[in-house]
Amino acid sequence: MFQYIVRRTLIAIPVLLGVTIFNFLIVNMAPGDPVEMYINPDATEQDIQIKREALGLNDPIYVQYWHWLINVFKGDFGNSFTTYEPVMGMIAERIGPTLLLMGFSLVIAYLIAIPIGIISATKQYSWTDYLTTTFSFLGISIPHFFLGLGAIYVFALIFQVLPTGGMNTLGGSGGFMDTFLHMLLPGLVLGTGIAGSMVRYVRSSMLEVLGQDYLRTARAKGVKEFVVTNKHALRNALIPIITIVGMDIPLLIGGAVVTEQIFQWPGLGQLTIQSIGSRDYPTLMAVNLLAAFAVLFSNLLADVLYSVADPRIKYN
Repeated sequence: MFQYIVRRTLIAIPVLLGVTIFNFLIVNMAPGDPVEMYINPDATEQDIQIKREALGLNDPIYVQYWHWLINVFKGDFGNSFTTYEPVMGMIAERIGPTLLLMGFSLVIAYLIAIPIGIISATKQYSWTDYLTTTFSFLGISIPHFFLGLGAIYVFALIFQVLPTGGMNTLGGSGGFMDTFLHMLLPGLVLGTGIAGSMVRYVRSSMLEVLGQDYLRTARAKGVKEFVVTNKHALRNALIPIITIVGMDIPLLIGGAVVTEQIFQWPGLGQLTIQSIGSRDYPTLMAVNLLAAFAVLFSNLLADVLYSVADPRIKYN
């Protein structure tokens, strides 16, 4: 297993390098000039060129990429075009709230999806199955921005039981309960979307396993149905579920972009939207690199969990 992890890590290095090249080209090919957003409208052409030279934008694009890559290997992602702060510090400040929201959303999603998926599979073609399937389709179909705005309208404006956005109450003392209340709405919005797709995969995986001969043998030996379903069947149905979990972790960063903006959650998603609007190239590159790393790490984690769920799987 250790050799497999090392080999996958070494393979990930050229993949990350290719991702950075592609992202750098896309970011720099976007329409608009960042200098125009940070300089006085009455500035002369000479002033604009001086600013471009200071930001390194006059160099050929391959030179700009080379300088950026060398600095990244040194642990320096440059300074933001907007605030002139170190990008690494901005990422470090924002990644905590995003990880908190991601973790909370995933917990909600799996607490909803796994029991519902098991019930749907064990009661196939019943009204319970049709009801859970309907919930699944609704969770997949309703966009996050629509669900988020609807949740704010109902719980924050009509019933006034939850805050509209932010991470803490302005002027308040903060604390765990205050953060938890602010996290409920965005967490439920993200978790509902993930649970919608997860229910279908759990149901499908369980249906494939429930008809196996070894489960019939277990029932014939008098093993309780609860143990048959939740111990023997569920563990053997985990492989496809783990695959989806590995896909959800990086996708949640992308999904959180819209949700964090709606709820004004001070995470990487909100930072990404602000960086796109201000053409903040260094910050965008850092966020894209972090997202690429999350994809590679989650895929490796899923491979490791395969062998945990099924001891027959060996990596040589």
